[in-house]
Amino acid sequence: MYEELLKNIAIDDERIVVMTAENRALIRNLPPVLGKRFIDTGITEQCMVGAAAGLALRGRVPVLHALASFLSMRAFEFVRTDAGIPNLPIKLSAFIPGFLSDGNGPTHQAVEDVSLMRGIPNMQVFAPANEQDLAIMLPEILASKHPAYIRICHRPTSFQHQKHFEIGKAEVIAEGTDVTLLTYGFMLEQTLIAAEILRAEGKSVGIVNLRSLKPIDEAYLVDLTQKTDLLVTIEDHFVTGGLYSIVAEIFLKKQIQAPVLPIALFEKWFKPARLQEVLEYEGFTGKQIAERILGYHTESIQPHIIASEFAE
Repeated sequence: MYEELLKNIAIDDERIVVMTAENRALIRNLPPVLGKRFIDTGITEQCMVGAAAGLALRGRVPVLHALASFLSMRAFEFVRTDAGIPNLPIKLSAFIPGFLSDGNGPTHQAVEDVSLMRGIPNMQVFAPANEQDLAIMLPEILASKHPAYIRICHRPTSFQHQKHFEIGKAEVIAEGTDVTLLTYGFMLEQTLIAAEILRAEGKSVGIVNLRSLKPIDEAYLVDLTQKTDLLVTIEDHFVTGGLYSIVAEIFLKKQIQAPVLPIALFEKWFKPARLQEVLEYEGFTGKQIAERILGYHTESIQPHIIASEFAE
């Protein structure tokens, strides 16, 4: 779906240039379609960003592809200097962020990428939850005049997202008075499971997909503090610099006090394994999330987790 959508957008808009640092998994069929507008720089993430800046200065909209860990860390200085400072519309499509890097060790785990990218002035940060969410969001992201970092998640889903996407606005899936679950990206999959378990235990549960992390829907988050007893941030990211930090910054700025429970990685990378085992070991399955919020074990059954698709 991602490749087809990007192809159609690129065909209609000659400014689009698709680039990759030898990561063609999602775009392997585009070279014959785009011709000279498809550029593979090899394993050179830094040079790819620099070349993209040159193209952007000449009116192009480069869409870059590489592993999230390398786009956000190895190429960080180039992203900051060549995309952020001049505010160029370079789009960073980051493969296998967070737990989607399941079998890889710390060097290939992007669990600090949101923190790094949102710290760059002018940079927008997005985290679609699945392939449908990505398809809904991508046209608006590519049309933005700002640089953007996209935590690519193209997992299939039976969940139906709202068709309208506006940069800086949350997708409010459900509202609840006892607890509201705030999440983004891949973790929406487990958050929906957690919500069903909590409801089965008699809780009124809200679910919010914060797919636009920067800019974020500050007004809605502030409004939530008057509507729900507990906010829970759920993310496959370090607790420092991610959604929990974003919420804390907003509440401090607005001088608001509210109970917030963070479910994130605390001062550690995750143990490499198959996706199901990673989530179980680290305590991020829907069942484990729900039981942590409740404070007791339930008789609920955790559904099987579909294996991730490695992007190299």
